[in-house]
Amino acid sequence: MPDGPQAALASKSPALRYRRVLLKLSGEAFAGKDGDPVDLDALAGFAEQIKEVHRLGCELAIVIGGGNIVRGLSASEKGVDRATGDYMGMLATLINSLAMQDALEKLGVMTRVMTAIAMHQIAEPYIRRRATRHLEKGRIVVFAAGTGNPYFTTDTAAGLRAMEIGAEVIFKATRVDGVYDADPLKHAGAKKYDELTYIDVLNRGLKVMDSTAISLCMDNQLPILVFNVLEPGNIKKAVCGERIGTLVHPGPRRRPGKRARSADASPVP
Repeated sequence: MPDGPQAALASKSPALRYRRVLLKLSGEAFAGKDGDPVDLDALAGFAEQIKEVHRLGCELAIVIGGGNIVRGLSASEKGVDRATGDYMGMLATLINSLAMQDALEKLGVMTRVMTAIAMHQIAEPYIRRRATRHLEKGRIVVFAAGTGNPYFTTDTAAGLRAMEIGAEVIFKATRVDGVYDADPLKHAGAKKYDELTYIDVLNRGLKVMDSTAISLCMDNQLPILVFNVLEPGNIKKAVCGERIGTLVHPGPRRRPGKRARSADASPVP
């Protein structure tokens, strides 16, 4: 259980559905429309949402992608060695993590960046017990550099860190309001799922998280909530258990009063 200032906050927020959360943010969500890799206005907006959730007493850890700067797989497709490209991507996540730390600390929120690749001058090395202690003390923790290994995505890093710190759920914050059977930004008739099981995601090849991350969450029954982070207030709604986005879970439980919609209009088993 949390102690100190964080415990006092949590005790005042009985409406919280989740007390410890791993928030996975897309690096692309940081990108500016004018080509800047980091849109400071967008970053400030995310920081405001995160501060609001933190004040409710939620212990929050964050993993940020690096796609707004460089994506390892994309680099390898252009001729860069795959392992080298992945290490480039890990460094990109550190840049985003430092930007998020700066935005949060400007709002008075204590934040620690922990990296899986040692860079002592700018971030703490990732140590599981130290990470959980930061959370207990009311600090937000940003995990950078993925797992520290090539061939693993930040999605997999999010699943791994979530289980290591004892998170109750992964929030996969994206630019769309859930999981669809096709890209809703390209296909107007795409159908949204209210709920899915891990097996549904894998069998249907749905773009929730990569298959390694989904399998990891499935093996440990860690739920994933996918929602639109660009909609102000959605992180708070998710933490408080409001019905937004798409919930990926072991099954067969469903949200009360909801039927999951699938591509064939049949309920999720």
